[in-house]
Amino acid sequence: MDKMGIHYNVWIVLLSFALAATAAYSALNLISQVSRSTCKIRRLWLISGACVLSCGIWTIHYVGIMASRFPVEVNYYPGRAMLSLSVGVLFCYLAFRVTLVPRLRIWNLVVGGILLGSGISAMHYIGMSAMKIVTKIHYDIWIQAAAVTLVLVSSYIGLLMFHKFKECAGFHRWKLYSALFIGFSVTGLHYTSIRASHFEYNSLLGSKPIFVETDIVLLMGVSLVTLLMLAASVGAVFLEHHVLERMAYQDPLTELPNRHGLERYFKDDFFGSRSGAVFFMDIDRFKSINDTLGHDIGDMLLQEAAVRLRRSVGVKGKVFRLGGDEFLIALPDCTLEEAQDVAKHIMQELKKFYRIKGNELYITASLGISMTPMHGTDRSALMKAADTALYTSKDSGKNKFSVFDLEINRHQLRRMCLEKDLCKALARSEFMVVYQPKWDSYMNVTVGLEALLRWRHPEHGIISPAEFIPIAEETGLIVPITHWMLHDVCSQNRLWHKEKIANVPVSINMSARMFEGGSLYDVVEEALTRSGLESHFLELEITESIAMINMEETVAQLSRLRMLGVRVSLDDFGTGFSSLGNLDEIPVNTLKIDQVFIRNSKMHSKKSIISNIIAIATNLNMEVVAEGVETPEQSELLQSLGCRVMQGYYYGRPMPVHELGEWFIANTAAS
Repeated sequence: MDKMGIHYNVWIVLLSFALAATAAYSALNLISQVSRSTCKIRRLWLISGACVLSCGIWTIHYVGIMASRFPVEVNYYPGRAMLSLSVGVLFCYLAFRVTLVPRLRIWNLVVGGILLGSGISAMHYIGMSAMKIVTKIHYDIWIQAAAVTLVLVSSYIGLLMFHKFKECAGFHRWKLYSALFIGFSVTGLHYTSIRASHFEYNSLLGSKPIFVETDIVLLMGVSLVTLLMLAASVGAVFLEHHVLERMAYQDPLTELPNRHGLERYFKDDFFGSRSGAVFFMDIDRFKSINDTLGHDIGDMLLQEAAVRLRRSVGVKGKVFRLGGDEFLIALPDCTLEEAQDVAKHIMQELKKFYRIKGNELYITASLGISMTPMHGTDRSALMKAADTALYTSKDSGKNKFSVFDLEINRHQLRRMCLEKDLCKALARSEFMVVYQPKWDSYMNVTVGLEALLRWRHPEHGIISPAEFIPIAEETGLIVPITHWMLHDVCSQNRLWHKEKIANVPVSINMSARMFEGGSLYDVVEEALTRSGLESHFLELEITESIAMINMEETVAQLSRLRMLGVRVSLDDFGTGFSSLGNLDEIPVNTLKIDQVFIRNSKMHSKKSIISNIIAIATNLNMEVVAEGVETPEQSELLQSLGCRVMQGYYYGRPMPVHELGEWFIANTAAS
């Protein structure tokens, strides 16, 4: 028996190394997308990278074998050949998965290197066992061990280098170094192992080496795997740039960049110039279009608005859709004056009518503007500032733009703070009720009280109702607050009756939210029942605007309350939106003349309005109360016009319960 080594063509060896390095680079290029992906997409990149690397290693192994000179005929077991490929894919996938974690530790790299090196080694030796050959193969154990160790160390170094560029999708020198190390480890193992292997054959076969007769099935398999490797790389690049890129960074409805595209843009392109502008924009009353015409029309409107925004901004900036009807516009090289000009142009373009499926629509927009570096030097600060300015535009009437300033910021921060604290104020018993007398100027007696809500904030002291009531209305907290106030006022009034301090009705202001759901009657009845107060000692004050919202339902609820015996007054009369033609249909006992008329009662026009309101109330058998009376001249004028019941600082300021008792005694309140 003779022993003979295998001879290789040096060019084939170099070609194998090039194939291995190319496969490694392609695989690393694929899995570098993992850090920017999530869930199923992340797994897809891992599997793609593992398949490409394994296919490359598997291919160069069999290319190297087929390019060798053997003294005997060689064939292959297809099952073992495919097993070697499967083992390689599995180990490569596990190695990449262990290494690609948010917080990489040394043990991740060690385990990953062992898995990758073990997979490459297993592929090689299973591939060697797939050879059908009449000779016996003898391995030099020490050299084989050295080759496997080389693979393990090279795999570890390759993964360590990969960690330096794992978030880089394009070319990176560390990616190239990593691919070269992995390619070196693969080809090093293959050729070192083959070189250290001795084939024992029968001398009768001859000693002249012959080229291996090509196994057609194996050749086709190797060719197919090579094509698959190339197709996977090309397909992944195409998928990334033309499908996944679009899905991840583009809004499907408007084809504008989305929030992810916004983050990338600000990271790479925005902060390059000395100044820039960020616009936050949304469409005014867009929800009403969706509710009345349907979401299909709303979507088409958004698409058309996106086209106009792109056209308005042009090449100077970038438009993003954040969601719903919210858009963000970035102008990277822009002064404040230029930003204001662009904002005006955008608003003019959006105001032009839209013809969508036979509907002629008109919309307006509100914008908030922030500037860099004046209002921030990072994306988050600029967006927050622009969003704050947008709220200012909406709060001041919409259809306008506002530029962020520190005063706006302080106002918004205080509002947010109060909104947060308002949620806890009721549970912490921070609310209190003060009472302002209603005075009969003819009889010189108190004929009623108005209950007014106050908030004793633990840090900011007494918060004005003008500041916290709108927040309570907007958040819906006004409903539980009013429930509490009804019970507190009814109980206090009943206590005054028992102690014979006062025997007058007390009025409470009602929010429009109290009429939602039709439960106002039950809430009032419960408060009266629990306190034991007679119903005619409770009066509910509503505004004209409330009366006109769903008038039929509101009138029905007020009529039930009137039948219960509860009094109703129409507050701020003359400043709302009610029609005189409907006034006689609203079940009210009292008209309250708004203080804006009393304050300017020296004007002839205001005096005439006051006189007419008193005449209307008299003719409709309603009582009249004048609010905001602060001087004796105002009191005398109202008396001369026929108004006897007045309320204001001239007769008494809003007082807490303990002060009101003393005030009653001092003014000999009548029962």
